[in-house]
Amino acid sequence: MVSWLDKDFDIPLQMQAADYRLRMLTVNDLVKDYDAVMSSQLELQGVFGPQSQWPIADMTMEQDLIDLGWHQKEFQNRSSFAYTMMSLDEVTCLGCVYIYPTYKADVDAQVFMWVRSGSELDQQLYADVQQWLTNTWPFHSVVYPGRNVTWPDWLDQD
Repeated sequence: MVSWLDKDFDIPLQMQAADYRLRMLTVNDLVKDYDAVMSSQLELQGVFGPQSQWPIADMTMEQDLIDLGWHQKEFQNRSSFAYTMMSLDEVTCLGCVYIYPTYKADVDAQVFMWVRSGSELDQQLYADVQQWLTNTWPFHSVVYPGRNVTWPDWLDQD
């Protein structure tokens, strides 16, 4: 697959923050990721859009493993980038960040993120990711559907 980023751009493998670390999501994160996803299942509905059913209430660990493997392969192929949000001691998955290309001509990337239920880090994660993408990534225009643009506006754009 042809990358949507310049081949000379070194994809960051992690981003360190004061209270957490973002790093490449892999199949090795299965148990912690599954716990975070399923303990936050209702709150995560719609994170990828109003029609998204992910994660379904009866999602199995095997289904999550398939998702993680897919994300890991896409990262390796430079076609999209999924980061797990881990506590600094790597004990707890606190959420995830996904950086995807978009078909919209005036937007370089669309970014989705979530934090596990009960976390108070959502606004901090959003601010940190915005700064990280501005300072580290080669994007000129990033959209955070459901955050800096409403879902109806994002989905109605040509």
